[in-house]
Amino acid sequence: MVKGVMFDFSGTLFRIESVSEWLGAVVAEAGLDMSADELAACAGRLTVTGALPGGAPPRALPSHLEGLWRERDLSAEQHRAAYTALAREASLPSAELAEALYDRHRTSAAWRPYPDTEATLRALRGQGVSVAVVSNIGWDLRPVFRDHAVDGLVDAYVLSFEHGVQKPDPGLFRAACDKLGLPPEEVLMVGDDRVADAGAAALGCPVHLVDHLPVDRRPNALRAVLGLVQEG
Repeated sequence: MVKGVMFDFSGTLFRIESVSEWLGAVVAEAGLDMSADELAACAGRLTVTGALPGGAPPRALPSHLEGLWRERDLSAEQHRAAYTALAREASLPSAELAEALYDRHRTSAAWRPYPDTEATLRALRGQGVSVAVVSNIGWDLRPVFRDHAVDGLVDAYVLSFEHGVQKPDPGLFRAACDKLGLPPEEVLMVGDDRVADAGAAALGCPVHLVDHLPVDRRPNALRAVLGLVQEG
């Protein structure tokens, strides 16, 4: 019987803003004078380099960044270093933008919950089902949940940079199950990554995958979790 649910963060419960929105917000804050064509071109380069955390991965990863990329979620320092380096690969109009772009993605304004996130978490709480957020990430996402008024619906956060372990390593899922006080076979893992999130299966956790889509194209995929909990 399913008594707990682990959720991934990015692409599962929340979605990062688009590259154009991300860049536009930082450029406006910096007071830079860029034309629409210049902004579009820069956004295109940032997309290719995969510089937006939570966005699409690099289309062609430079060889000198391969090691840092593989281990980017093991610490806050590695995470920042990886993504600011990718941003600099995009020939930014100002060198300072790389750090500003990184800082922007850590703000609550840069993230939108999926339409059914709150309703699903609230329904699980009503059923007495424990919830953990398990994320490969290099910064503290708790303020995002607080600012979007869903923090009270989460029982535990297990973040890779705080544990020095990243999914699909079973150790991160084990830490979450321990925090919930439940055996793995009673904890469902819900995520969007068929490698990282499916790693929970090695512990005996059931796994349910959703598509990593923009919020307006995925209105109710999380509601299926409620049926899986009832069936389990």
